[in-house]
Amino acid sequence: RFALLTRNQIQLDQIRQVATHPHAHAQCREWLAKHLPAANVLPATSTAEAAALLAAGEGRIDAVIASGRAAEIHNLRVLIDDIGDNREATTRFISVAKPGKPNPATGADKTSLVLYMKENHPGALLEILTEFAVRGVDLSRIESRPTKKSMGDYTFSVDLIGHVNEARVGEALMGLHRVCADVRFLGSYPRHDNVATVTKPGTTDAEHREAETWLDQIRIGDY
Repeated sequence: RFALLTRNQIQLDQIRQVATHPHAHAQCREWLAKHLPAANVLPATSTAEAAALLAAGEGRIDAVIASGRAAEIHNLRVLIDDIGDNREATTRFISVAKPGKPNPATGADKTSLVLYMKENHPGALLEILTEFAVRGVDLSRIESRPTKKSMGDYTFSVDLIGHVNEARVGEALMGLHRVCADVRFLGSYPRHDNVATVTKPGTTDAEHREAETWLDQIRIGDY
């Protein structure tokens, strides 16, 4: 939740310079246009940096848009609280670490991947999506980004519902490894909303194990 922070108790019409991160600016744009139409908004590398600059008296800043927690840390005043245009808006933060063993599955997980196409051709994206669809893996987000190597060469950033330790997710990753030039596994992690993963009939781990046993029996002639 965003708030308008100041060093001292001042009036809105005294505010000329406001500092914040561009994403925070975008989420408070309507409020600023209505209440501070003449103010100049200065970009900061983060809302925390903006609060620190204001507390230090640097940059001729009159106010910043940051969190109430930033006000506590830097001994600033919350002039007006909850100024975001959309109260349902959320910001996702990512913890980055060196590759390691994934955390255990919780039953309410997501997995993030970056997928690189081998080449751009009709149906290339469909081939990627099919690896998820046939295994009942639900995607919660997919975004394309140009690789900047050549025209039409894209990567796809994907969030899927499930954990890499689940059989259906593991099979999807193996399929992607075959059809993609590269698959970057960014991690499996608990969902923020703790909503349990729902699996389609025929895609549970138990059903995968039963199918593997059945195939093993065929291969040894015991069927």
